[in-house]
Amino acid sequence: MLLVGAALLGFHFLVAAFSQAPLSPPKLRYYDAMTRYLHPYFTQNWMLFAPDPLTDDRGILARARCGDGSVTPYYDVTTPTIKSTQDSRFFPPRTARLISSTLQQLTQSDPVLSRIREAEKQKKSPVLPLLPIERTSRDDAARFLARFSLTQMPQACADGTESIQVRVYYHEMPPWSQRNRPLTGGKVSAQDLEWLKAEDLR
Repeated sequence: MLLVGAALLGFHFLVAAFSQAPLSPPKLRYYDAMTRYLHPYFTQNWMLFAPDPLTDDRGILARARCGDGSVTPYYDVTTPTIKSTQDSRFFPPRTARLISSTLQQLTQSDPVLSRIREAEKQKKSPVLPLLPIERTSRDDAARFLARFSLTQMPQACADGTESIQVRVYYHEMPPWSQRNRPLTGGKVSAQDLEWLKAEDLR
């Protein structure tokens, strides 16, 4: 049993390390299998540390289209998960991590490809389009956010939910040097994802 446990632990760390490796043919080949294993509980997120620490607050809102054609107001999906984590310090739920790790999957790209696209933007050249693997990863992330949002607002429509739309918001934090200025609130931007049918998410 000890050898089996050690082998499983070694396999886990091998997959986790491989997920952080630079883009390569083997990584492209095994990306789907690797993502299915790691996401969402074991997703690696090193953005806490330098040289690129997080500089914004991210979350999601969601609204539903009901059976009668009406559309509900936006529901704040992120805040209740953060509050539940803050209310249970010793044994916090991991639901907030589901959102944050999936938002990272929705926006992240391989560092090499990011540098190539940034250089092309600066040169005002045609920007390298998303690779099929990147599109698949982002589509999976959008579907997961919609599915999770659907579970958090079961009573949104009295006659049933036909479809759901997720809005991702980004609140850019003001620079540390401006933290004491009363009117410095940071820039807020949003991205509306496509409407997805509820029946396809269940």
